[in-house]
Amino acid sequence: MRTTQQGYFRILGRASVDIIKTGGEKVSALEIERELLSASLGVYDVAVVGIPDPEWGQRVAAVVVLDEGKSLGLAAMRKVMKTRVAVYKVPQLLEVVPELPKNAMGKVTKKELLKFFDN
Repeated sequence: MRTTQQGYFRILGRASVDIIKTGGEKVSALEIERELLSASLGVYDVAVVGIPDPEWGQRVAAVVVLDEGKSLGLAAMRKVMKTRVAVYKVPQLLEVVPELPKNAMGKVTKKELLKFFDN
């Protein structure tokens, strides 16, 4: 909450990295992460974030760590995910990394994942 110059209070919301707004729809990053982990794609760890997009508001993007010896491409991931979630929830971007950035408590620092998608 913040006081304005006129003495009124203005309530400010908190931006959640776990809710992605794409094309007028709200998408749960946690739901997509759960589906990617259980989809038999060889995904060991995953984090899903919203990447700013001028047309859609945000684009759904996944950063994954794969099981040893596995590979995964965007087209293959999208094909499987389209059978598991609504089309607007399917990640449009994919980045495979050796490990996810985590803080001292072991929690994924999702804001650091945005750097993987800088153009």
